[in-house]
Amino acid sequence: MAALTSLSFSAVTQCLERKLTLSSTRFPASSLELFGFRTHFSYHYVGGVRASNSASKLVAQCMSSATDVPSVSETKLNFLKTYKRPIPSIYNTVLQELMVQQHLMRYKRSYRYDPVFALGFVTVYDKLMEGYPSDEDRDAIFQAYIKALKEDPEEYRIDARKLEEWARVQNPTSLVEFSSKDGEVEGILKDIAERAGGKGEFSYSRFFAVGLFRLLELANATEPTILDKLCAALNINKRSVDWDLDVYRNLLSKLVQAKELLKEYVDREKKKREERAEPQKANEAITKCLGQQLPGLQLWSSETISY
Repeated sequence: MAALTSLSFSAVTQCLERKLTLSSTRFPASSLELFGFRTHFSYHYVGGVRASNSASKLVAQCMSSATDVPSVSETKLNFLKTYKRPIPSIYNTVLQELMVQQHLMRYKRSYRYDPVFALGFVTVYDKLMEGYPSDEDRDAIFQAYIKALKEDPEEYRIDARKLEEWARVQNPTSLVEFSSKDGEVEGILKDIAERAGGKGEFSYSRFFAVGLFRLLELANATEPTILDKLCAALNINKRSVDWDLDVYRNLLSKLVQAKELLKEYVDREKKKREERAEPQKANEAITKCLGQQLPGLQLWSSETISY
């Protein structure tokens, strides 16, 4: 069984959970900081790479195996060079946090891209960006994000779509019995199982866990035992997957709450602007009315004086 390591976005959820306990009336008028997903631990530099305390050993290992590994700040800079438009804070702070985590995953010595990982990331990204004001910008951000990590965004999308289409025509039994069948996706899963079983490099991550969850979801495999069997077939630690999926579900719940509070804030501010505008409109109407009547009043006044 391959050693399992993961870089969490649990800090994202914990930070958001604390902030969501605040009253929505305290939402700062100048920014969206209430909905920030910033981590609560400190950062320091290890071998030129900015990393969290919890990931410093991993970064040191990564740096020892490759001299051309970019720093987190370089990855972020690459993203900003590609996508230059402002991103609302509720989305941007999560994206930045995920980018840090995925950078550390991407440049681990044992990292190797696989379609299940891609499906997991695409699922997380699409859930995060639901409700984004512009579909075009949402796609452009995705492109810039993956390119900043020096990977192919089209490959992510194509592989995610391929696995989704495959899972939709599976049932719980055929899903876990992939090893006895031939096919492109079955071959991908067999390769993962071999590498995770110790016959090659495999790096487990929470995006991978979300990818498994998405496969089960599309195959309508709702029985808990199906996940047990799928993890066993892939040589993946079921306990790690369970824990990571709990974190993912909690994150989605907090995102929904954050977006609801954001909508309430926007609606409240819109109402305030409308209320402030009403007296001004009334004054303008009175002024306009007086302006229309003034010539008649002046004429009547002059006639009275003449008489």
